[in-house]
Amino acid sequence: VQKLKDNLYRHNVTLIHYRSSDVHSTGHGNTGELVWINKQVNAKFFMPAYGYRSMTTCHAKAVEQSGFPRENIVLADNGTVIDIEDGERMNVHKQKVPSAQMVVDGFSIGDIQEVVIRDRQSLAKDGMFVIIASVNLKTGKLRKSPDIISRGFIYLRESQNLLNEARVLIKKTIEDSTRNMNPIDLDYAKNNLTDVIAGFLFSRTNKAPMVIPVLIGM
Repeated sequence: VQKLKDNLYRHNVTLIHYRSSDVHSTGHGNTGELVWINKQVNAKFFMPAYGYRSMTTCHAKAVEQSGFPRENIVLADNGTVIDIEDGERMNVHKQKVPSAQMVVDGFSIGDIQEVVIRDRQSLAKDGMFVIIASVNLKTGKLRKSPDIISRGFIYLRESQNLLNEARVLIKKTIEDSTRNMNPIDLDYAKNNLTDVIAGFLFSRTNKAPMVIPVLIGM
């Protein structure tokens, strides 16, 4: 629209718009203009092919009311298959071709599972917080202080207090989860750890990174 206005100004045209006068200007044609164009084209068939269904329906009705044969008007959806034979006969197939959004993801072409999209959105927004801890499978105790990796969440060197608190909470959560457990269920401990640490990080930072616990049984 702006390019059109600029070109008009190059031809010394004075533009009247809503900021200078009490008018509503639009880049879309009105009903009369749409009907006029259709008559100038003088086509045998008519199919409005741009806009929402409410818009294309109104367009088709306007053309029909101007005298265009109803049987030569087609309201199609994405994927509709239409045959026109010799410019005289038109056939609209009931079966449609696939027209859903196609996503190219690396070597994969097609639908991406919603959970994958949700994970990517979460990572893009608040990053991830990875916990790596080795657990004694006999006692459920940690063999050493857990390692923490942060990507897109916090800068570790400037967040030592938070990391120290997190390490203490990680140790306590894992050992509480595995207390009196025989055999040690690391999956249960990981799920519990994810919930506890996610809540802790949100309370401290108001961010919700993806928490990824890696518990190694030894």
